[in-house]
Amino acid sequence: MDHVLNIADYYIFTPYVYPATWPEDEALRQIISLLAVTNLGAVLIYLGFGALSFYYVFDHKLMKHPQFIKNQVRKEIQLGTVSIFWMSFPTVALFFWEIRGYSKLYNNISKTTLGWSGVFLSIVGFLFFTDMCIYWIHRCMHHRSIYKHLHKQHHIFKIPTPFASHAFHPLDGFLQSLPYHVYPFIFPLHKVVYISLFIFVNIWTISIHDGDYRIPGPLIYVINGAAHHVDHHLYFNYNYGQYFTLWDRLGGSYQHPSALLGKGPHDHIRKLKAEAARTK
Repeated sequence: MDHVLNIADYYIFTPYVYPATWPEDEALRQIISLLAVTNLGAVLIYLGFGALSFYYVFDHKLMKHPQFIKNQVRKEIQLGTVSIFWMSFPTVALFFWEIRGYSKLYNNISKTTLGWSGVFLSIVGFLFFTDMCIYWIHRCMHHRSIYKHLHKQHHIFKIPTPFASHAFHPLDGFLQSLPYHVYPFIFPLHKVVYISLFIFVNIWTISIHDGDYRIPGPLIYVINGAAHHVDHHLYFNYNYGQYFTLWDRLGGSYQHPSALLGKGPHDHIRKLKAEAARTK
């Protein structure tokens, strides 16, 4: 995150915002700057990619589903933007520790033992580590003693749009994002790769709420896409995974997507239309 902060300091904060007497590496200034950058970046990714997905990927016919609630998109965006604001505080605390040098983030690939192969392995490790952690955190959120206080807010959207991607209770959202931040404190990770992965996971989260149930060929059994995740919203106790189906299979919570069996939301809408046509 220090690269992002340095760019913001150079082009915006130092020349236009802060007094010249306030050093760029002063702790309070860094925290304030991180709050501004984190909130702005997260909202731009959420609303920007969410809007692109909603208007160009999401099938608007799904809005005719009986479980699509009144003013749902507005409610998703309201909850999502509020959640991002409150999540930014603990997130910035972790970013602050990172830029202060407490993580294992690094800059120079040539000085590492494994070089570019280490970068590739760290990406694979990041995906599998976070997928495993999020699976268990997400599953814990469904425990009856926790669900009604935190995760229920996300599940009011049975037929989610891309804007439901960040529509969580702030504590729920932060806990499910925590593995992304924990990883570079445990394992070495290049700083640019880390920022890229952080952007990627936000876009991925939008994509599994986009209502596009297509996954190429046999990858349907491996990749946890929108077809899997809409079943999680509809049927509650299945498909907790983030990227892969591995942990759902190991944990006994995997369900093959109903949309690919002719029993999904689109099929339900077609059935309702056919029944309406017969009654005319």
